[in-house]
Amino acid sequence: MRETETIIERAKNNKLPNLIQTEDIRSIIHSHSNWSDGSNTLEEMADECIKRGFEYLVISDHSQSAFYANGLKEDRIIAQQKQIDELNARFALQPSSRLERDSGGQAFKIFKSIESDILYDGKLDYPDHILKTFDLVIASVHSILKMTEEKAMKRLITAIENPYTTILGHMTGRLLLSRNGYPVDHKKIIEACAANNVVIELNAHPRRLDIDWKWIDYAIEKNVLLSIDPDAHSLDGYDDIKYGVLAAQKGGMTKENNLSSFGLKEFEEWLGKNRELKGV
Repeated sequence: MRETETIIERAKNNKLPNLIQTEDIRSIIHSHSNWSDGSNTLEEMADECIKRGFEYLVISDHSQSAFYANGLKEDRIIAQQKQIDELNARFALQPSSRLERDSGGQAFKIFKSIESDILYDGKLDYPDHILKTFDLVIASVHSILKMTEEKAMKRLITAIENPYTTILGHMTGRLLLSRNGYPVDHKKIIEACAANNVVIELNAHPRRLDIDWKWIDYAIEKNVLLSIDPDAHSLDGYDDIKYGVLAAQKGGMTKENNLSSFGLKEFEEWLGKNRELKGV
């Protein structure tokens, strides 16, 4: 935190926030199963969440344009959502010990999501009648990463303004030590997310850590909610949460600023309000 200019002065005045801790993460948001390019079944990913004491799982496999990742076409979305309903019916009878302690025995739940590709024109990867079947949508760029800042901004802002976009995934597409992200105006992106009630992901994968910690304070200043997400493609991918928490601490995040720190009931209420605000 000492890389921030004002941090020493804030420390002298005892104004440092109570920084988020790994144990403050109560859910797994952004996770892949073998429905797309993950290594484990949906049931295995959910069971691991329960084993680790998480309250819910947001499964967000790749969308149809990500053919290289076995992205889901419409018929497979219907099939996956049917399996989610079946698993949720089972989990309703099997609350975890942490849930019994922290949320009155409320059952573990899987939420229906997708990591929708942001297409080159900024549109999402499905028509509205498919997008509305998801509890939430994570919108991310995965293709045609060589863009001018003008093009990248137009593409991202169009996606942010889509009422079905809930979370903006790995904002710049960077891979640390191997690929620079496409150029963006971070302030304008954060301001657009504020105006459209879009959450910004802090992708916890150690090769991403995207949004960069340097912009967390500006997001907090603009009352934009962030979400520490592991982008897990296997059971041990959940371990990456710790890297996201370290980056979040460097940026001054608290658990109140983090969507994946919401308990199940709080998350469901937030989802309902968010959809109402967006009119979807």
